[in-house]
Amino acid sequence: MAFELPPLPYAKDALAPHISENTLDFHYGKHHNAYVTNLNGLLDDADSRSLEEIMKDTAGDASKAGVFNNAAQVWNHTFYWHSMKPNGGGKPTGAIADKINEDFGSYEKFAEEFKTAGATQFGSGWAWLVLDGGKLKVTKTPNAACPLTDGAKPLLTMDVWEHAYYLDYQNARPKYMETFLESLVNWDFANENLG
Repeated sequence: MAFELPPLPYAKDALAPHISENTLDFHYGKHHNAYVTNLNGLLDDADSRSLEEIMKDTAGDASKAGVFNNAAQVWNHTFYWHSMKPNGGGKPTGAIADKINEDFGSYEKFAEEFKTAGATQFGSGWAWLVLDGGKLKVTKTPNAACPLTDGAKPLLTMDVWEHAYYLDYQNARPKYMETFLESLVNWDFANENLG
């Protein structure tokens, strides 16, 4: 079963001016699409496993690193597109807001931890808000790694690979992360994942 590039949940220009159509042309149209193409080239046509199953089956197996990296990057990127929305950002509402206050003490403390995770991820990777053992946690992963393979439930992610922000923010990763929280983050998606 061949995987296909999932459609974006919005038009390519819908996140502008925070993330440009030009960035999405490259990030979604080239990078994300390449992971789908590469994954299909590494799998047997009869393989009927889901992305999640492939990720869990290959995580930590050096001989299957190519399969894991491409499968996880397809999953991570699809999740990332849904972690943002046009006119998103700002403080959360609903159950996720209550849970953030309960587990972090305040939205401000969460935002500080989340930005720190993104800023301190050396090189390429991801910052995540996850549910782990009934508690919200902020974590970061390098390269294609995903908390899903460690038993945590991802609620939101922010891509901190340079290709996610370089065309719009150059080397100013902190500005991109601030914009992600202030203008892009999709709290509705986090609430759905929490439920």
